[in-house]
Amino acid sequence: MEKHITLPLTEELAKTLHAGDTVYLTGTIYTSRDAGHKRMCEALARGEELPFDPKNATIYYVGPTPAKPGHVIGSAGPTTSGRMDAYAPTMMSVGARGMIGKGARLPEVVEAMKKYSGVYFGAIGGAGALLAKCIKKAEMIAYEDLGAEALRRLYVEEMPLVVVIDSEGNNLYKEGRAAYLQKKEK
Repeated sequence: MEKHITLPLTEELAKTLHAGDTVYLTGTIYTSRDAGHKRMCEALARGEELPFDPKNATIYYVGPTPAKPGHVIGSAGPTTSGRMDAYAPTMMSVGARGMIGKGARLPEVVEAMKKYSGVYFGAIGGAGALLAKCIKKAEMIAYEDLGAEALRRLYVEEMPLVVVIDSEGNNLYKEGRAAYLQKKEK
């Protein structure tokens, strides 16, 4: 099913999304990769607040390239999500709900998604220049010393994604493979 979603990703909205849905996302998202996630989780462990409000937030696992003159951002393709698996349950426990990346997730992350009504969106790997066209604003908000891994706030319009794992733990990677194999056997 095709859906046009306006953020924030509330629990109610997350529960309407199902593995396999095509989604066009509009609204504010945040960028971070493993170094940024490590810092955020260390800050939380010390009892500190994050540099953004994680409630109902969607985090794009991306390390964008520098913007060319006249552009908002450089190429912005997804990072392999497994690199954030150690941090994702903690981020969801403080309110983050959406994750954008590529690749499989560990069972612990899927369990956290079910517990906190999280959604994992898949972005097209290798299409960073195309995805960058959906980014209308980009602002550095923390960890500038991390370069591409700094924490940024982005405003996106109609960003094309697929729900890979929904809030019930349904996993397109597993279900899609099973459906393909079942068709092949017929």
